[in-house]
Amino acid sequence: MKTDYQDEIQMYFELKGSPESSRESYQRRINSFIKFFEERQKCVQEITTADIQKYILYLKHQRGLSAGTINNYVSGIKFFMVHTMGKDWDSKRLPRMKRTQNMPVIPSQEEIMQLLDASGNNKHKAILYLLYGSGLRVGEVSKLRIRDICSKSMRIRVENAKHGTNRYTILSEACLKALRLYFKEYFKPNSYTLDDWLFKGVAEGSHIHVKTIKNMLIKLRNRLQLDTRVSAHTLRHAFAVHLLENKTELPHIQQLLGHKSSKTTFSYLQMTSKSMMGIKSPLDVYRGNRT
Repeated sequence: MKTDYQDEIQMYFELKGSPESSRESYQRRINSFIKFFEERQKCVQEITTADIQKYILYLKHQRGLSAGTINNYVSGIKFFMVHTMGKDWDSKRLPRMKRTQNMPVIPSQEEIMQLLDASGNNKHKAILYLLYGSGLRVGEVSKLRIRDICSKSMRIRVENAKHGTNRYTILSEACLKALRLYFKEYFKPNSYTLDDWLFKGVAEGSHIHVKTIKNMLIKLRNRLQLDTRVSAHTLRHAFAVHLLENKTELPHIQQLLGHKSSKTTFSYLQMTSKSMMGIKSPLDVYRGNRT
């Protein structure tokens, strides 16, 4: 990808104040889009709407990507073509794909605790406890700094999250104990500042990579022979559902999760266990009244 394209894209992101996660996502998909046509000796300036249609179908049929992922690519391509190349965008010929809403798998609390306690690694355990105990996204855990953990107020500050938002979420007592064990093992006294990453990466000055966390959880999941749909993000879903089953009100859950729309939080209602919500089937009510 030409440097002048990169400079223009980065300048736009700087002017808009986009979070780093959005920049990385757009940049990666734009690079993939341009590389596709460069490998076919097609000049970027000559890309047409028909070419973009073919690329989208390539993502669907050859790469087998989901509708949601393809729509993310379309957003990146549209941004590049309109803001960087100054081209028109034909929404009628380049519609966004209709997404099929898949129901996430929600393990029982027993299965969650089995997963959380399966690792003997204090670092891994602290990460898992944060994902489930505080409902954090994987990217949010990876970018936590030491100062974000407050044991006095028992809360966690989440900065520059999705959509560039900031929020506080709860810090569980069990998670605090796990964090203290991890901290004692990995941080020597007077060897850190409060601005240091809580979970350091391999490279000097970097934080742990999201893929490292995801792969760690997948290995644990497979070892325990849990549902293959269980992922790191499943722990965030489980946090919300189990709070709901414990009678926590939706507005509080929305605030803890950092959802912009209450509709997103409301969707967790359909994932709850009916028995945990105290709802009885009319069949059982009828039979109970007859006996």
